[in-house]
Amino acid sequence: MRRASYLIAVVLLVFCSGSATKAQTPAANSIVVEQPWARATPPGAKTGAAYLTVVNNGTTADRLLGATTPLADKVEFHRETEENGVSRMREVPGVEVKPGAKVTFKPGEMHIMMVGLKQPLKEGQNLPLTLQFEKAGNVAVTASIGKVGAMEHGNMGGMMPDASRK
Repeated sequence: MRRASYLIAVVLLVFCSGSATKAQTPAANSIVVEQPWARATPPGAKTGAAYLTVVNNGTTADRLLGATTPLADKVEFHRETEENGVSRMREVPGVEVKPGAKVTFKPGEMHIMMVGLKQPLKEGQNLPLTLQFEKAGNVAVTASIGKVGAMEHGNMGGMMPDASRK
């Protein structure tokens, strides 16, 4: 009888603690990553950049704390600003994503910087990234690699104007 009571108590404890954990964990799809892409790098480059949009479909704010990739020693978030006509790049320790909001990483503004590249990023290949969120946990994404100097996802055109695009 004592053993049966003990087993029932253990089962109830496991069941209740599992429910409590689920209640505190945001829905798996509250954070969505759209259009991840990266620029190809020239041979010997030790840094590369990636871009994407993070959408928070949840009802509470989340925070992008970090990222990793097997292709670089470390990953940082950077924001570009202009001060007195001088462009500056500053590391951002984390990025808040408010409920219902989108945060876009794009050229000339905020971007994901891979530092200590272990190999060049080549056009047509993919870059695996794992984004680390405070509440949503790890979100794995695959960024397609465009041309060197690409300025946008999709056509991933270079930095020079193209007469065929208007």
